[in-house]
Formats: sequence, structure tokens, C-alpha cells
Amino acid sequence: MGDAGAYGGRPSGLATLGRCFYGAGALASGVLQLAIGGFVRLVPAPAWLPARRPVAYLTGVVLIVLGLAILSGRMARTAATILAGMILVMVVCLVPTTFFNPVIDRPLLRGFMYTNPLKSLALVGGAAMIAGRWPDTMRGISGLGIGRWERLGPVLMATFMIVGGMQHFAYRQFVDTLVPAWIPPSQRFWVYFAGVALIAGGIGMLVARKARLAASLSGLMIFLWVLLLHIPRAVSGPAHANETAGVLEALALSGVALLVAGTRPSGE
Repeated sequence: MGDAGAYGGRPSGLATLGRCFYGAGALASGVLQLAIGGFVRLVPAPAWLPARRPVAYLTGVVLIVLGLAILSGRMARTAATILAGMILVMVVCLVPTTFFNPVIDRPLLRGFMYTNPLKSLALVGGAAMIAGRWPDTMRGISGLGIGRWERLGPVLMATFMIVGGMQHFAYRQFVDTLVPAWIPPSQRFWVYFAGVALIAGGIGMLVARKARLAASLSGLMIFLWVLLLHIPRAVSGPAHANETAGVLEALALSGVALLVAGTRPSGE
């Protein structure tokens, strides 16, 4: 097991499962973009982007190709590098409209505005971990070095989780509406529970001896959200592509957490 978890070693089973979740999320997001002729949440686009529909179709095709490459494990490093670049470009394009929108009162103090950029950076971290673990023959593109950022992957994912957990408390009334009412004992209980779990999981990822356990449990938790929260919401509102995109985004984030778990040394 020593070679399965150390940085630069052979990918472990958890890491492989995480790569598959990540690749499946990218692949299905591409299919969804082709179906709706617009951008979905995995690779968002600013409103001012010209020729949005043609670019959305083109990006959808690219996502399908990249998702297949990541999912299969062949050319995964090159695909992850390209996908990370796409996400980073979109994040940079969205920052001005996100943080300096004059329509929103005191935007820098609105915590929810940090969610999407941090989520995108967590996905970039996942791509970096994939690029650092699955070599391929495309030396030109792979040489861009995204795999060298592998160690940032857990930090980026942990930061997103900690901030997300804090927002469960700050925006508890809104988060209440996301929890199915049929799950006992109450919606507010699960809002607080999930908030604590996110913060604990994020902190645990940054503690060497607890990182594998914290990331494994976090990946399981997010995957359960896919099953219990995201899929039912998508099924109940099939006309709203954003709900379906949420399923795919959460699946990819679950994959990132599992990648963190699978890239920690087993002795830690």
C-alpha cells in the first residue's frame, strides 16, 4: 500500500474512483451543454461572452472528449491539464463581474459570491491531482506542469469545504430549502450537521494523519448528497438544466475528495 498513496506513486483504488467520478462529471456536463445549447456549472462563462451558443456547443464537445480521456485513464494527464486551463480562464473572466458588480450592495461582503470561484479552484485542484498521477505520451501539453500543482489539490478542496461549511450557518435559511423535508429529525439539523462536517472535513484534509480519513468521509458525504439531494431535485425539475448540472458538479467534487484520499500516504 505504500506506493498507492505517496505523491508520485501508483494511483490507489480511491484515487481511481475519484478520477472516474471527475471524468464522468466532465463528460456528462459536455452532453448537457450540447442538449441545451448553453453553458453549465462545471465550466461557467461570463454573460458578455460573444457567440455564446456556438461557443457552448464547441465547449460541450471538448468536455466530452476530455471527460472520456479522464474517465478511461488514457491521455488523462493531457485532458486534465486542458480542463484545468479552461476552468481557470473562466474563473478569471468571471471575477470582475462577480466581485465588482455595482448592482450588488457591498459585494465583497457577500459570502455566497466566493462559492463558485472556490468551487472552480477545487476542481482545478482535482485536475492537478489527476495530471500528477496518470502519465501519458503528450509531452508538449503535459509539460505545462499542472501536475506539479498536485500538492495544492487538497488545500484548494479544503478551502472550498471550510468556506462552504461556514456558509451553511450564515445562510441557513436558504440552505434549509435544499434539504428534503422527509429526512428526520429536521432540515435545520442537517444544515448545521453538514456545515460542521464540511468544516471538519476541510480541516482534516490539512492534517497529515487525518487527511485520508477526512477526505474519504467527505467524498462519501458529497456522493450521498448526489443521491439524496441533487438527483431528486433534478428529477423533480427536469426543465431546469441547472439542477442537472448540480448533479454532475457534485459528482466531480466527490471525485476530488476521493482523489485527495487516494493520494495520501497510507502511513499517515
